[in-house]
Amino acid sequence: MNAVDQSLDADLPEQARVLLVDDDEVNLLLTAIALRERGFDITEATGGAEALKVIGEWSPDVIVLDAMMPELDGFETCQRLREMPGFESTPVLMLTGLDDDASITRAYQVGATDFFVKSTQWSLLAGRLRYLLRSSRTRIELERSKARLARAQDLARMGSFEWHRGVGHFTLANEALRVFGHGPHEHLDFISVMRMVPREERMLFMRLLRDVIAHNSVLVTDLPVTLLDGRSRVIHIEAEPEFNEHGNASGYTGILQDVTDRRMAEDKIRQLANFDALTGLPNRRQLIWRAERAIEQARRMGHEVGLLLIDLDRFKVINDTLGHAAGDELLMEVGRRLRACVRHSDQVMEGMLESVGGRSHRTLEAVGRLGGDEFVALLPEVADERDAERVAQRVLDAMREPIFIAGQECFVTASVGIAIYPRDGLTMADLLRNSDVAMYAVKSQGRNASALYTPMLAGRGREKLELESALHKAIERDEIVLHYQPKIDVRGARMVGAEALMRWQRGDKLVPPGDFIPLAEETGLIVPLSEWALREAARQAKVWQLNFGFSDSIAVNLPNRLFERSDLVEHIHVRALRSGRAHPPMRQRLWRAAPCDPAGDHRDRPDEGFAERHPGPAPPQRGGRGDLDRRLRHRLFIAGLPHHPADLRGEDRPQLRARPGHHAAELGGGHGHHRAGALAGPARDRRGRGDAAPDGGAAPPGLQRDAGLPLQQAARAR
Repeated sequence: MNAVDQSLDADLPEQARVLLVDDDEVNLLLTAIALRERGFDITEATGGAEALKVIGEWSPDVIVLDAMMPELDGFETCQRLREMPGFESTPVLMLTGLDDDASITRAYQVGATDFFVKSTQWSLLAGRLRYLLRSSRTRIELERSKARLARAQDLARMGSFEWHRGVGHFTLANEALRVFGHGPHEHLDFISVMRMVPREERMLFMRLLRDVIAHNSVLVTDLPVTLLDGRSRVIHIEAEPEFNEHGNASGYTGILQDVTDRRMAEDKIRQLANFDALTGLPNRRQLIWRAERAIEQARRMGHEVGLLLIDLDRFKVINDTLGHAAGDELLMEVGRRLRACVRHSDQVMEGMLESVGGRSHRTLEAVGRLGGDEFVALLPEVADERDAERVAQRVLDAMREPIFIAGQECFVTASVGIAIYPRDGLTMADLLRNSDVAMYAVKSQGRNASALYTPMLAGRGREKLELESALHKAIERDEIVLHYQPKIDVRGARMVGAEALMRWQRGDKLVPPGDFIPLAEETGLIVPLSEWALREAARQAKVWQLNFGFSDSIAVNLPNRLFERSDLVEHIHVRALRSGRAHPPMRQRLWRAAPCDPAGDHRDRPDEGFAERHPGPAPPQRGGRGDLDRRLRHRLFIAGLPHHPADLRGEDRPQLRARPGHHAAELGGGHGHHRAGALAGPARDRRGRGDAAPDGGAAPPGLQRDAGLPLQQAARAR
């Protein structure tokens, strides 16, 4: 065997199995010997019946049949062979001594693969057998590949089609027929397919198809169809032009694929990416995209854009009281109400605006959920700020109606901040920031209202932010100081203690308590500030005791949240002991009121001062006795902390009791007794705001921090 034969036989079995059938034993023997010498595995049979019996028990790679045999000739044997399962495609070579067209035609009719005229040219016969084997192997692989492709297309719900120009012949493969819900033997033409497409989509598709054919371009589109059983599907179509030998377009070939599931998944992903899962409103990403498109249109067309930031008031109370499920239900109801306040449009995505028309930006109008309990109303075109204010008023009116959540009637209000493009900002970020500033201005003024942004509001916000940043470092920089105000018993004309007043010395400026105490409570810094006040007051009491024999109490004002501690008395006692003495001469008096004011500055509550100085009915202009009693009940003192730790453990929970006969006047800030000038700090006028003593002269030396005269002497000197 030469090198060429070896290269051709590389993909064939090592030794091909051949069934040789011939009634002439001499010819059978010679042919078998010749083929064995050329590498074939030969099995012999002397007749057709014997051959069929052998085939029933064994499967050859190729069969060589003598055409003329007694009883069952080669033609009849081949015909029966093709009827047997598994042998429909087995290569069959017919040997014949008849060199006539009738025998050759009959051989092909009964299923023979090829024929060979009997001769002694054994190499030619062997070559013919190898050719049949290679052809059979190629055909088998092609059939397997075709079956795999059909299986893949069936799994992918895909099929092919052809369309020929001129004759208008449209052919769908079996897999394509299955895509449209038809069987492999059913007929489906182009018109029948188009009848499955809704009318509007059909008109758009035909317009696209005419344009594609006119330019011989590639067709790629998705087409919605309704099958005969009523199911709605989405069919993806891709087709490329075919050209004949002259380079002229002859038609199109392409594929069809059912992409309904993929389209639903894409729509779901798009929904999750652009809309809030709870309320179904546009989310932050979608709102930003809409606002940017609206600003682009406004820049080109010269109109204004309104942005409303809507924040629910006291939503946390409902969420914490009724639970998160009730809070979610509330947000959904709020979303429904806000949607009705504008011309809300949900389905606006990238690439859709151009197809709507010149006023397409109006479809951008919507209410979206920014996050938490914050919502945004986008008004893509407003004549002026009054249009935005009218929408804000509709929002406020919609929120005033009661909402039933978890079987309970709730009332929810909203604070609305308004920003206008281009007056209040040129970008979405600017409008959102400035509307947020306006919204917080509404909250600071009582909530349940709307406000337009003004630059003055932004200035206040920046000042508050700077103040908050500086307050975080005030203790580290030793900027917080305590001023000590004596408490005078006017009956005995003697000092009975002092009250520690917290002040913030920021550089050369003394920050008013009304500016930094509410901010400290809002940010949570009031707790470390109060802890520092306890330590500092205890330290100062020790210094005064060592230098002047000071033995009276110092009142320190504490915030509400410290009263939530079950170990408050022990905690205060430990702070006092850390002053360096086992029994510091310091009697802690704690004041709890709403709002809390650790600075001890009560100038803005003259009615309380009146009540403490003059027991009895309150002045008419400040309310009745009921208000006075309510305010007094909100005050809480600890009077006379015991000197021994054992006394603090009388019960499991420390008792906080009011000191009889002194009311709130003992706590201070000059309430209930004659007001003395503040000590250990700048001299204060009678209202605590100037630099002069109450009598107009300089403040007495008093007790400077860590030094000075005894407190009693300082009080008598006045």
